[in-house]
Amino acid sequence: MGANGKMNPRRNKYLCSIELNQNGKYCVRIRAGYGRHNWTLPVYFLASSFTAAMKKLEKTLQFLQRHEDKLWFWGVDRSDDPKLISEMLTDAGLRQDHRAEFPRKTAGVEIPPDRPIPAFLTATVRRGLSSMVESSRIAAASD
Repeated sequence: MGANGKMNPRRNKYLCSIELNQNGKYCVRIRAGYGRHNWTLPVYFLASSFTAAMKKLEKTLQFLQRHEDKLWFWGVDRSDDPKLISEMLTDAGLRQDHRAEFPRKTAGVEIPPDRPIPAFLTATVRRGLSSMVESSRIAAASD
């Protein structure tokens, strides 16, 4: 988001967070901010291991970037049937995140619309999420 709180129309921004839930699964939350439509789509997925979560994250970021217009069309423009976007997300292994609060610790990437997300940018996000998991493990061990 820009300094005035609005999205940059030339960039999409993906904020990512990871946490271990009570069942021992990794919950990866993504807040996709689409600059062209000034629209935010919060999603999440669960994974059984950190490695699986990172593989799924890379595919998810590419999916969200590649299908921006379709997601916006069915999520906002045709919002009279909210089940359609849920079905699209479910087909991709995602769920819409209805939680109002988003974690403060995030890793993110910004990229122009209609471009694939380069591997080096997803690697940066993976490193950021890895350090979050490591710090939460250290905090849990000291409790």
